[in-house]
Amino acid sequence: MSDTYDVAIVGGGAVGSSIAYWLTRDPAWRGRVTVIERDPTYARASSALSASSIRQQFSTPLNIHLSRFGIGFLRQVRDLLSVEGEPPVALGLREPGYLFLASAAGEDILRDNHAIQRREDCAVELLDTAALKARFPWIDTDGVVLASHGVANEGWFDGPALMQAFRRKARSQGAVYLHDEVVGLDRTGRRITALQLASGKTLTAGHVVNAAGCWSASVAAMAGVSLPVEARRRSVFVFDCRDKVEPMPLVIDTTGAWCRPEGQYFIGGISPPADQDPPDLPLEANHAEWDELVWPALAARVPAFGAVKVVSTWAGYYEYNTFDHNGIVGPHPEIANLLFATGFSGHGIQQSPAVGRAVAEWLTQGRYVSLDLAPFGFDRIAANRPIIERNVV
Repeated sequence: MSDTYDVAIVGGGAVGSSIAYWLTRDPAWRGRVTVIERDPTYARASSALSASSIRQQFSTPLNIHLSRFGIGFLRQVRDLLSVEGEPPVALGLREPGYLFLASAAGEDILRDNHAIQRREDCAVELLDTAALKARFPWIDTDGVVLASHGVANEGWFDGPALMQAFRRKARSQGAVYLHDEVVGLDRTGRRITALQLASGKTLTAGHVVNAAGCWSASVAAMAGVSLPVEARRRSVFVFDCRDKVEPMPLVIDTTGAWCRPEGQYFIGGISPPADQDPPDLPLEANHAEWDELVWPALAARVPAFGAVKVVSTWAGYYEYNTFDHNGIVGPHPEIANLLFATGFSGHGIQQSPAVGRAVAEWLTQGRYVSLDLAPFGFDRIAANRPIIERNVV
Protein backbone atom coordinates (compact mmCIF):
# COMPACT_ATOMS: atom_id res chain seq x y z
CA MET A 1 0.00 0.00 0.00
CA SER A 2 1.21 3.45 -0.87
CA ASP A 3 2.43 5.71 1.92
CA THR A 4 0.84 8.67 0.17
CA TYR A 5 -2.39 10.12 1.53
CA ASP A 6 -4.61 12.99 0.61
CA VAL A 7 -5.00 13.97 4.28
CA ALA A 8 -2.80 13.02 7.23
CA ILE A 9 -4.28 13.84 10.64
CA VAL A 10 -1.79 14.01 13.51
CA GLY A 11 -3.69 12.93 16.62
CA GLY A 12 -6.52 10.43 16.90
CA GLY A 13 -8.47 11.86 19.84
CA ALA A 14 -12.02 13.13 19.59
CA VAL A 15 -11.16 16.08 17.33
CA GLY A 16 -8.84 14.18 14.98
CA SER A 17 -11.20 11.23 14.75
CA SER A 18 -14.16 13.54 14.15
CA ILE A 19 -12.33 15.10 11.20
CA ALA A 20 -11.62 11.62 9.84
CA TYR A 21 -15.28 10.65 10.31
CA TRP A 22 -16.66 13.69 8.51
CA LEU A 23 -14.16 13.39 5.65
CA THR A 24 -14.85 9.73 4.97
CA ARG A 25 -18.60 10.23 5.45
CA ASP A 26 -18.77 12.59 2.46
CA PRO A 27 -19.98 10.52 -0.54
CA ALA A 28 -18.10 12.85 -2.88
CA TRP A 29 -14.79 12.26 -1.10
CA ARG A 30 -12.49 9.91 -2.98
CA GLY A 31 -9.26 10.60 -1.13
CA ARG A 32 -7.22 8.58 1.34
CA VAL A 33 -7.16 9.59 4.99
CA THR A 34 -4.75 8.48 7.68
CA VAL A 35 -4.82 9.26 11.37
CA ILE A 36 -1.49 8.99 13.17
CA GLU A 37 -1.88 8.22 16.87
CA ARG A 38 1.11 7.35 19.02
CA ASP A 39 -0.95 5.79 21.85
CA PRO A 40 -4.01 3.81 20.73
CA THR A 41 -4.78 3.07 24.40
CA TYR A 42 -5.35 6.83 24.86
CA ALA A 43 -3.99 6.55 28.39
CA ARG A 44 -2.88 10.20 28.44
CA ALA A 45 -5.27 11.64 25.88
CA SER A 46 -7.34 14.62 26.93
CA SER A 47 -10.37 13.07 25.24
CA ALA A 48 -10.13 10.04 27.50
CA LEU A 49 -9.56 12.03 30.70
CA SER A 50 -12.06 14.83 30.22
CA ALA A 51 -15.00 15.47 32.54
CA SER A 52 -16.95 15.53 29.25
CA SER A 53 -19.53 18.26 29.75
CA ILE A 54 -21.31 20.45 27.21
CA ARG A 55 -22.81 23.90 27.59
CA GLN A 56 -24.22 26.85 25.71
CA GLN A 57 -23.26 29.42 28.34
CA PHE A 58 -20.32 31.10 26.65
CA SER A 59 -19.62 34.77 26.00
CA THR A 60 -18.47 34.14 22.41
CA PRO A 61 -21.28 33.44 19.93
CA LEU A 62 -19.08 31.13 17.88
CA ASN A 63 -18.49 28.91 20.92
CA ILE A 64 -22.24 28.83 21.47
CA HIS A 65 -22.79 27.70 17.88
CA LEU A 66 -20.12 25.00 18.12
CA SER A 67 -21.69 23.48 21.22
CA ARG A 68 -25.23 23.87 19.92
CA PHE A 69 -24.34 21.64 17.00
CA GLY A 70 -22.54 19.33 19.42
CA ILE A 71 -25.56 18.68 21.65
CA GLY A 72 -27.69 17.88 18.62
CA PHE A 73 -25.04 15.48 17.36
CA LEU A 74 -24.79 13.72 20.72
CA ARG A 75 -28.53 13.06 20.68
CA GLN A 76 -28.19 11.34 17.29
CA VAL A 77 -25.00 9.35 17.94
CA ARG A 78 -26.80 6.00 17.86
CA ASP A 79 -27.86 6.60 14.26
CA LEU A 80 -24.88 8.60 13.02
CA LEU A 81 -22.07 6.43 14.38
CA SER A 82 -23.51 2.93 14.09
CA VAL A 83 -21.36 0.48 12.15
CA GLU A 84 -23.15 -2.17 10.08
CA GLY A 85 -26.24 -1.72 12.20
CA GLU A 86 -24.38 -2.03 15.49
CA PRO A 87 -24.74 1.13 17.56
CA PRO A 88 -21.85 2.58 19.54
CA VAL A 89 -21.63 2.33 23.30
CA ALA A 90 -24.31 4.55 24.82
CA LEU A 91 -23.01 7.99 25.74
CA GLY A 92 -25.24 8.33 28.80
CA LEU A 93 -26.10 11.91 27.84
CA ARG A 94 -27.74 13.82 30.69
CA GLU A 95 -29.03 17.38 30.37
CA PRO A 96 -29.56 18.98 33.81
CA GLY A 97 -27.84 22.18 32.70
CA TYR A 98 -25.07 24.37 34.09
CA LEU A 99 -25.50 26.72 37.04
CA PHE A 100 -23.08 29.65 37.16
CA LEU A 101 -23.00 31.57 40.46
CA ALA A 102 -21.85 35.17 40.62
CA SER A 103 -20.75 37.34 43.52
CA ALA A 104 -21.18 41.11 43.43
CA ALA A 105 -17.81 41.32 41.66
CA GLY A 106 -18.97 38.98 38.90
CA GLU A 107 -22.56 40.14 38.49
CA ASP A 108 -22.00 42.50 35.58
CA ILE A 109 -20.07 39.90 33.61
CA LEU A 110 -22.80 37.33 34.23
CA ARG A 111 -25.46 39.78 33.02
CA ASP A 112 -23.39 40.69 29.93
CA ASN A 113 -22.89 37.01 29.12
CA HIS A 114 -26.60 36.34 29.61
CA ALA A 115 -27.51 39.11 27.16
CA ILE A 116 -25.24 37.53 24.52
CA GLN A 117 -26.71 34.09 25.17
CA ARG A 118 -30.28 35.34 24.89
CA ARG A 119 -29.46 37.06 21.61
CA GLU A 120 -28.26 33.67 20.41
CA ASP A 121 -31.53 32.10 21.60
CA CYS A 122 -29.95 30.02 24.35
CA ALA A 123 -32.31 28.51 26.92
CA VAL A 124 -30.88 30.28 29.97
CA GLU A 125 -32.46 32.05 32.90
CA LEU A 126 -31.18 34.47 35.52
CA LEU A 127 -32.06 33.66 39.13
CA ASP A 128 -31.86 36.04 42.06
CA THR A 129 -31.01 34.52 45.43
CA ALA A 130 -34.63 33.87 46.38
CA ALA A 131 -35.38 32.10 43.10
CA LEU A 132 -32.08 30.22 43.33
CA LYS A 133 -32.90 28.89 46.81
CA ALA A 134 -36.41 27.95 45.75
CA ARG A 135 -35.14 26.02 42.74
CA PHE A 136 -32.22 24.33 44.51
CA PRO A 137 -32.98 24.12 48.26
CA TRP A 138 -29.68 22.37 49.02
CA ILE A 139 -27.62 25.44 48.10
CA ASP A 140 -26.21 28.06 50.47
CA THR A 141 -26.56 31.44 48.76
CA ASP A 142 -24.11 33.31 50.98
CA GLY A 143 -22.01 35.61 48.81
CA VAL A 144 -24.15 34.95 45.72
CA VAL A 145 -26.06 37.84 44.17
CA LEU A 146 -27.08 36.24 40.85
CA ALA A 147 -27.10 32.89 39.08
CA SER A 148 -27.39 31.81 35.46
CA HIS A 149 -29.04 28.46 34.82
CA GLY A 150 -29.13 26.64 31.51
CA VAL A 151 -32.57 25.03 31.39
CA ALA A 152 -31.90 22.99 28.22
CA ASN A 153 -29.11 21.79 25.91
CA GLU A 154 -26.46 21.50 28.62
CA GLY A 155 -25.15 18.58 30.61
CA TRP A 156 -22.57 15.82 30.42
CA PHE A 157 -21.83 12.54 28.67
CA ASP A 158 -19.28 9.75 28.22
CA GLY A 159 -16.48 11.50 26.34
CA PRO A 160 -14.23 8.45 25.87
CA ALA A 161 -17.20 6.59 24.36
CA LEU A 162 -17.74 9.43 21.87
CA MET A 163 -14.06 9.39 20.91
CA GLN A 164 -14.08 5.64 20.35
CA ALA A 165 -17.31 5.86 18.37
CA PHE A 166 -15.79 8.46 16.05
CA ARG A 167 -12.70 6.29 15.63
CA ARG A 168 -14.68 3.11 14.97
CA LYS A 169 -16.95 4.78 12.43
CA ALA A 170 -14.09 6.54 10.65
CA ARG A 171 -12.22 3.25 10.26
CA SER A 172 -15.34 1.53 8.92
CA GLN A 173 -15.57 4.28 6.30
CA GLY A 174 -11.98 3.77 5.16
CA ALA A 175 -9.79 5.93 7.38
CA VAL A 176 -6.43 4.28 8.10
CA TYR A 177 -5.21 4.54 11.70
CA LEU A 178 -1.47 4.21 12.21
CA HIS A 179 0.05 3.39 15.60
CA ASP A 180 3.03 5.66 15.18
CA GLU A 181 4.40 9.07 16.11
CA VAL A 182 5.30 12.04 13.94
CA VAL A 183 8.88 13.01 14.76
CA GLY A 184 9.57 15.35 11.87
CA LEU A 185 7.87 17.44 9.21
CA ASP A 186 9.77 18.22 6.02
CA ARG A 187 8.92 21.64 4.68
CA THR A 188 9.80 23.19 1.36
CA GLY A 189 8.64 26.75 0.99
CA ARG A 190 4.89 26.93 1.48
CA ARG A 191 4.27 23.20 1.81
CA ILE A 192 4.81 20.26 4.12
CA THR A 193 6.37 17.72 1.78
CA ALA A 194 6.71 14.71 4.10
CA LEU A 195 5.98 13.39 7.58
CA GLN A 196 8.74 11.44 9.30
CA LEU A 197 7.51 8.77 11.73
CA ALA A 198 9.16 7.16 14.74
CA SER A 199 8.87 3.78 13.01
CA GLY A 200 11.20 5.02 10.27
CA LYS A 201 8.43 5.38 7.71
CA THR A 202 7.98 8.47 5.60
CA LEU A 203 4.52 9.62 4.57
CA THR A 204 3.47 12.22 2.05
CA ALA A 205 0.13 13.96 2.20
CA GLY A 206 -1.78 16.58 0.28
CA HIS A 207 -2.80 18.19 3.57
CA VAL A 208 -1.58 17.76 7.13
CA VAL A 209 -3.93 18.48 10.05
CA ASN A 210 -2.38 19.15 13.44
CA ALA A 211 -4.92 17.78 15.92
CA ALA A 212 -2.33 16.63 18.45
CA GLY A 213 -4.03 18.23 21.45
CA CYS A 214 -1.77 19.42 24.22
CA TRP A 215 1.23 18.16 22.22
CA SER A 216 0.29 20.15 19.12
CA ALA A 217 2.87 22.88 19.78
CA SER A 218 5.72 20.40 19.43
CA VAL A 219 4.24 19.14 16.15
CA ALA A 220 3.88 22.71 14.87
CA ALA A 221 7.49 23.44 15.81
CA MET A 222 8.60 20.69 13.42
CA ALA A 223 7.31 22.94 10.64
CA GLY A 224 8.90 26.05 12.11
CA VAL A 225 5.61 27.33 13.54
CA SER A 226 5.19 28.70 17.06
CA LEU A 227 1.84 27.63 18.51
CA PRO A 228 0.62 29.01 21.87
CA VAL A 229 -0.73 25.72 23.20
CA GLU A 230 0.42 24.13 26.45
CA ALA A 231 -0.51 21.08 28.52
CA ARG A 232 -2.22 22.30 31.68
CA ARG A 233 -3.10 19.69 34.29
CA ARG A 234 -6.64 19.55 35.67
CA SER A 235 -7.42 17.30 38.63
CA VAL A 236 -10.83 15.69 39.07
CA PHE A 237 -12.03 14.34 42.42
CA VAL A 238 -14.73 11.69 42.77
CA PHE A 239 -16.47 11.90 46.13
CA ASP A 240 -19.31 10.24 48.02
CA CYS A 241 -22.02 12.09 49.93
CA ARG A 242 -24.48 10.26 52.15
CA ASP A 243 -27.18 12.90 51.78
CA LYS A 244 -29.22 13.43 48.64
CA VAL A 245 -28.44 16.58 46.72
CA GLU A 246 -30.96 16.83 43.92
CA PRO A 247 -31.87 18.07 41.43
CA MET A 248 -28.33 19.17 40.70
CA PRO A 249 -26.94 20.71 37.52
CA LEU A 250 -23.24 21.24 36.97
CA VAL A 251 -22.45 24.01 39.45
CA ILE A 252 -19.70 26.58 39.01
CA ASP A 253 -19.16 28.37 42.31
CA THR A 254 -18.13 32.00 42.72
CA THR A 255 -14.67 30.66 43.63
CA GLY A 256 -14.34 28.77 40.34
CA ALA A 257 -14.74 25.37 41.98
CA TRP A 258 -17.19 23.13 40.14
CA CYS A 259 -19.11 19.94 40.86
CA ARG A 260 -21.81 17.70 39.41
CA PRO A 261 -23.39 14.29 40.01
CA GLU A 262 -21.67 11.26 38.49
CA GLY A 263 -23.65 8.06 38.96
CA GLN A 264 -23.93 7.37 42.68
CA TYR A 265 -21.12 9.83 43.39
CA PHE A 266 -20.16 13.42 42.57
CA ILE A 267 -17.15 14.84 40.82
CA GLY A 268 -15.51 18.22 41.21
CA GLY A 269 -12.42 20.28 40.61
CA ILE A 270 -11.05 23.75 39.98
CA SER A 271 -8.68 25.57 37.65
CA PRO A 272 -5.76 26.37 39.95
CA PRO A 273 -4.45 29.93 40.37
CA ALA A 274 -2.13 31.09 37.60
CA ASP A 275 0.96 30.91 39.81
CA GLN A 276 0.16 27.25 40.53
CA ASP A 277 -0.63 26.28 36.95
CA PRO A 278 2.61 25.79 34.99
CA PRO A 279 2.64 23.64 31.85
CA ASP A 280 3.58 19.97 31.62
CA LEU A 281 3.05 18.98 35.25
CA PRO A 282 2.99 15.23 35.94
CA LEU A 283 -0.34 13.71 34.99
CA GLU A 284 -1.23 12.93 38.60
CA ALA A 285 -4.08 14.42 40.61
CA ASN A 286 -3.00 17.19 42.95
CA HIS A 287 -4.64 16.23 46.25
CA ALA A 288 -3.69 19.55 47.81
CA GLU A 289 -6.18 21.22 45.46
CA TRP A 290 -8.98 19.24 47.07
CA ASP A 291 -7.90 20.06 50.61
CA GLU A 292 -7.12 23.73 50.03
CA LEU A 293 -9.40 24.88 47.18
CA VAL A 294 -12.12 22.50 46.11
CA TRP A 295 -13.60 20.98 49.25
CA PRO A 296 -13.70 24.19 51.33
CA ALA A 297 -15.56 25.98 48.53
CA LEU A 298 -17.99 23.15 47.83
CA ALA A 299 -18.70 22.48 51.51
CA ALA A 300 -19.52 26.14 52.03
CA ARG A 301 -21.81 26.22 48.99
CA VAL A 302 -23.49 22.82 49.54
CA PRO A 303 -23.78 22.14 53.29
CA ALA A 304 -24.37 18.44 52.62
CA PHE A 305 -20.83 18.31 51.23
CA GLY A 306 -19.43 19.16 54.66
CA ALA A 307 -19.05 15.42 55.24
CA VAL A 308 -17.90 13.69 52.08
CA LYS A 309 -15.30 11.08 51.22
CA VAL A 310 -13.01 11.15 48.19
CA VAL A 311 -13.21 7.71 46.58
CA SER A 312 -11.14 8.26 43.44
CA THR A 313 -9.18 10.87 41.50
CA TRP A 314 -7.74 11.39 38.08
CA ALA A 315 -5.99 14.11 36.11
CA GLY A 316 -6.09 15.13 32.48
CA TYR A 317 -4.51 17.83 30.37
CA TYR A 318 -6.24 20.85 28.91
CA GLU A 319 -4.74 21.80 25.54
CA TYR A 320 -4.53 25.33 26.83
CA ASN A 321 -4.38 28.17 24.32
CA THR A 322 -2.43 30.81 26.22
CA PHE A 323 -3.31 33.47 23.63
CA ASP A 324 -7.08 33.69 24.17
CA HIS A 325 -8.38 30.31 25.42
CA ASN A 326 -10.25 29.58 22.17
CA GLY A 327 -9.70 26.92 19.55
CA ILE A 328 -7.17 27.41 16.75
CA VAL A 329 -8.79 26.00 13.65
CA GLY A 330 -8.12 26.00 9.93
CA PRO A 331 -5.21 26.69 7.58
CA HIS A 332 -1.88 28.25 8.38
CA PRO A 333 -1.62 31.56 6.51
CA GLU A 334 1.79 30.77 4.99
CA ILE A 335 2.03 26.95 4.83
CA ALA A 336 -0.62 26.13 2.28
CA ASN A 337 -1.26 22.50 3.23
CA LEU A 338 -1.03 22.74 7.03
CA LEU A 339 -4.21 23.04 9.10
CA PHE A 340 -4.87 23.23 12.84
CA ALA A 341 -7.60 21.86 15.06
CA THR A 342 -6.31 22.40 18.57
CA GLY A 343 -6.08 24.76 21.56
CA PHE A 344 -9.66 24.32 22.75
CA SER A 345 -8.72 24.93 26.39
CA GLY A 346 -11.03 22.31 27.87
CA HIS A 347 -13.84 22.60 25.32
CA GLY A 348 -12.52 20.18 22.70
CA ILE A 349 -14.67 17.16 23.52
CA GLN A 350 -17.92 19.15 23.33
CA GLN A 351 -16.86 21.02 20.20
CA SER A 352 -15.40 18.01 18.38
CA PRO A 353 -18.49 17.21 16.26
CA ALA A 354 -18.74 20.75 14.85
CA VAL A 355 -14.99 21.27 14.49
CA GLY A 356 -14.60 17.97 12.65
CA ARG A 357 -17.37 18.90 10.25
CA ALA A 358 -15.89 22.36 9.61
CA VAL A 359 -12.35 21.14 8.95
CA ALA A 360 -13.67 18.40 6.65
CA GLU A 361 -15.63 21.02 4.72
CA TRP A 362 -12.54 23.16 4.31
CA LEU A 363 -10.53 20.18 3.09
CA THR A 364 -13.14 19.01 0.58
CA GLN A 365 -14.55 22.36 -0.58
CA GLY A 366 -11.85 24.87 0.25
CA ARG A 367 -14.18 26.83 2.54
CA TYR A 368 -16.40 26.54 5.58
CA VAL A 369 -20.00 25.78 4.64
CA SER A 370 -22.08 24.98 7.72
CA LEU A 371 -20.37 27.21 10.28
CA ASP A 372 -17.68 29.78 9.54
CA LEU A 373 -14.73 29.15 11.84
CA ALA A 374 -12.50 31.72 10.16
CA PRO A 375 -12.53 33.93 13.32
CA PHE A 376 -10.72 31.10 15.12
CA GLY A 377 -8.03 30.93 12.45
CA PHE A 378 -4.30 30.96 13.16
CA ASP A 379 -3.85 34.37 11.57
CA ARG A 380 -5.47 36.11 14.55
CA ILE A 381 -2.42 35.17 16.62
CA ALA A 382 0.11 36.87 14.34
CA ALA A 383 -2.21 39.85 14.11
CA ASN A 384 -2.58 39.98 17.91
CA ARG A 385 -6.34 39.86 17.52
CA PRO A 386 -7.56 37.73 20.45
CA ILE A 387 -11.15 36.61 20.80
CA ILE A 388 -11.72 36.83 24.52
CA GLU A 389 -13.97 34.15 26.02
CA ARG A 390 -15.09 35.53 29.39
CA ASN A 391 -16.75 32.32 30.54
CA VAL A 392 -13.86 29.89 30.97
CA VAL A 393 -14.20 27.15 33.61
